[in-house]
Amino acid sequence: MANELNIGLVLPDVLGTYGDDGNALVLRQRARMRGWNATIHTIRLGEPIPETLDIYTLGGGEDVAQILAAEHIIADGGLTRAANAGRPILAICAGFQVLGESFRASGRVVDGVGLIDATTTPLQERSIGEVASTPTGTGITAGLTERLTGFENHMGATILGPEAKPLGTVTRGTGNSDKAATEDLPDAAVQVTSEGAVQGSVVATYMHGPALARNPQLADLLFAQATGQSLEELEPLDIPAVEQLRKERMS
Repeated sequence: MANELNIGLVLPDVLGTYGDDGNALVLRQRARMRGWNATIHTIRLGEPIPETLDIYTLGGGEDVAQILAAEHIIADGGLTRAANAGRPILAICAGFQVLGESFRASGRVVDGVGLIDATTTPLQERSIGEVASTPTGTGITAGLTERLTGFENHMGATILGPEAKPLGTVTRGTGNSDKAATEDLPDAAVQVTSEGAVQGSVVATYMHGPALARNPQLADLLFAQATGQSLEELEPLDIPAVEQLRKERMS
């Protein structure tokens, strides 16, 4: 009997603007290629979030969608219990902001879920374009060695508190924030060059693409975390199209 992987696709009806649903599809496909019976469980607004799935993904969305998502996730509590149990969670862009302490949307400060020690305020100008970073290898991402790449499209200046660590150090693009957003902070140089966040079992980033299609090592690391394996234990997958995509985006 094949091993099972249960993937939670959280609120794609409000956090599904930028094609980030593809992250769940990548996880499912890479698991199936290794002989696992992988299933995506779609959780829509108003539905309870099961706390016992193996891994969860959240995507991007606009202001009103963010507010709805935050209110639902806070009131439901299932995703927070999953995080407290150490189940991996991947949050992209608006999902990143929603899982923080607070964010600005529709002209007001909105309470976030509080799974990431981070606050988000508006950038002076929207960041649009390729973003690349060198992984920090912090926390559960300790096994990452390959450069991270994606497409950013956001207005958020996300400042990390001491409990959250950057996923990567920016080599191209804006990442979490720009100089104007961090000039008054004592560790501004660190903030300006950071991309994403890692805290506990949560991995967050501004990388669209989808992120896991463009970063197969990150996909495999999350799969390994979700299934109680190490990254080194996983059978490598030879997918020439993915390698070609990375070459194109890294050039």
